Amino acid sequence: MKDFALFRCCPTAVFLKQYETSTEAVLRKLGVPFLDIHEFNCCGYPLKNFDFKAYILASARNLSLAEKKGVHVLTFCNCCYNSLKQARHHLNQDGALREEINRTLGKEGLSYGQGMEVKHLFEVLLGDIGVEHIKARVIKTFKGLKIATHYGCHLLRPSRIICFDKALAPSKFDQLVEITGAESIPWRLKLECCGSPLLGIDDDLSLDLTQNKIQDAGQSGADYLCSACVYCQIQFDRVQERLVSGRSIQPLPSILYTQLLGLSLGIGEEDLGINLNALDLSGIVTFLS
Repeated sequence: MKDFALFRCCPTAVFLKQYETSTEAVLRKLGVPFLDIHEFNCCGYPLKNFDFKAYILASARNLSLAEKKGVHVLTFCNCCYNSLKQARHHLNQDGALREEINRTLGKEGLSYGQGMEVKHLFEVLLGDIGVEHIKARVIKTFKGLKIATHYGCHLLRPSRIICFDKALAPSKFDQLVEITGAESIPWRLKLECCGSPLLGIDDDLSLDLTQNKIQDAGQSGADYLCSACVYCQIQFDRVQERLVSGRSIQPLPSILYTQLLGLSLGIGEEDLGINLNALDLSGIVTFLS
């Protein structure tokens, strides 16, 4: 098992603390060692379309801090994963950019040297731990539970850089869901955007995209959505709560994958933050056997 530094993502501390706590609980249950690097800063994503080099510098600083500690980066946030991997790609491909960034990093005694990896939680579960090892730790399975998986855009694209799964026909998230005994169902809008990037810019369009996905998943037979992305989960949970009250749609609660897996591993609901979701998840435990 490799040594990892857990990259925690800025919005989770405010809007989705249960993603942090459930991830920590699952990693500990599976025996994955991780540490915190308190000097980590934002991945740089908010700067990407305003100041590209500032974005690269922010990501490079995080990568350099991990390299200095001799650890790889593990993140559960799709956006942070995408940002760090794209920055790593640009730094590895562009020697002039790497030299410029390293001159700035050098003021802190840091240097980006290409020696460490950026891994999504799902890659660690599938590749470093392995399906059979996880199955051996499962205490209860979900019987009859139908899940609509939502990968999120940042986990799949640009596929030539991210290289997580097949962008147009992914299956790894579905495989992880089925470890818990739940069924991952096909649904038409599975790979469509959740609407989060438009929230605050065009709220009506954002809510329309979210509503379309929720209704399609429900009509396809899903009991719950399952999300891998911080922003998508906020959209499917907090924003859906607004939809349910404002547009009177049939709710379809969304559970984080770490919460779903954690329940199968026998981790307590409080440690997984089940009660912190805006939409009620209490019914999901009735599927456990």
